[in-house]
Amino acid sequence: MKPVRDLGVHLDSELTMKTHISKVVRYCYHQLRRNRQVRRFVGHGVAQQMVSALILSRLDYCNSVLFRLPWSTIQPLQRVMNAAARVIMNLSLRDHVKPALMELHGLPVEQRIAYKLCLFMHHIHTGQAPQYLSDCVSTVSALSGRYRLRSTGSVDYVLPRTRTRFGERGFSYCGPAAWNTLPSELHDITDTGTFRKRLKSVLFHRA
Repeated sequence: MKPVRDLGVHLDSELTMKTHISKVVRYCYHQLRRNRQVRRFVGHGVAQQMVSALILSRLDYCNSVLFRLPWSTIQPLQRVMNAAARVIMNLSLRDHVKPALMELHGLPVEQRIAYKLCLFMHHIHTGQAPQYLSDCVSTVSALSGRYRLRSTGSVDYVLPRTRTRFGERGFSYCGPAAWNTLPSELHDITDTGTFRKRLKSVLFHRA
């Protein structure tokens, strides 16, 4: 079956997301080639802004749908990240890219996906998310029975049971899965700006 496009995301019949990733990668490399042509005429700050606007914004768009995909599937996105870091730092293909990524304080692709999911959960937790998204999850403290007595003060969210790994890619599972791994002090932050900064630091150190 031919993939369909919904809100800019290309969905194939088996939801492998390979078509979507392929198109994102193709677009990003096209933009990177154009950026490299003008890199020597602009400074570091301008190069970083161009890459952020044209490349990273595209990588991050709807990236939460890529949760729990095999590394072999999302690896091309990480290669784009590496190439983007080389453009910003004006490196050649022979130069190691890891020090550049560290200096730029850039999150790897897997952490960028977790960042987006945790941000969604933060909006739900602080009452800023739309109702249809909030209805997808429930807190552990809202459970009834004896388990509720042990978890009244918990800010974790329930991980629904799934029969397959495919089911773990739904937001009702992947959102709580990402949120529950965060340090408890992040759960208590209500200011979104502060949460973003602290979340990025946590995920960066994990990476």
